[in-house]
Amino acid sequence: MKTDAGPESVLGTRERIVRATSRLIQRQGYEGTGLKQISREAGATLGSVYHFFPGGKQELAVAAIRHGDEEFAGILRAALAGEDDPAKAMVACARVLAEELRASEWMDGCPVSAAALETAGRIPEIQQACVRAFEHWRGLVSEKLIRAGIPEGDARDLACTVVNTFEGAEMTAQVTRSQEPLLVAGGHLARLVASYR
Repeated sequence: MKTDAGPESVLGTRERIVRATSRLIQRQGYEGTGLKQISREAGATLGSVYHFFPGGKQELAVAAIRHGDEEFAGILRAALAGEDDPAKAMVACARVLAEELRASEWMDGCPVSAAALETAGRIPEIQQACVRAFEHWRGLVSEKLIRAGIPEGDARDLACTVVNTFEGAEMTAQVTRSQEPLLVAGGHLARLVASYR
């Protein structure tokens, strides 16, 4: 539980619960995350968790996935906006992802992927939230590529490849405790994107 006067302490209870859930799913998956642990991590009562999420763990997981979606979308937006050349933006995004993963001591992977793998085919609400997140990220990349002059169909296909590659590279980086998989992926994606311009 956070007790300092940092950013988490000024958040509302609902937002603290969602962020704590997202962080826990990143680190230990959906199945390994319990409501009592979430309430402790969020500095909230179990009653508060049920007050904000009467649908229980599934409803809360959907909100946490939306939060993870927006977090990754923020990284993508910043990397894509920070470079006029979309190829260079791939490298920039890979560096940010690699640094954030290293800074978390290889603990904070993607909560969307973690939840998707555990719940696919079993919990439709969570699966749909994951699908929407992946579509959102592909849309952001696709828009950047289209603005750079890449035809729409190619941009959509490339965006799918970019998101899939980063997701796989992030998982590999987490398992190997190395930034290399992400940095290599960023370099190869840059070359691929450049080949379309």
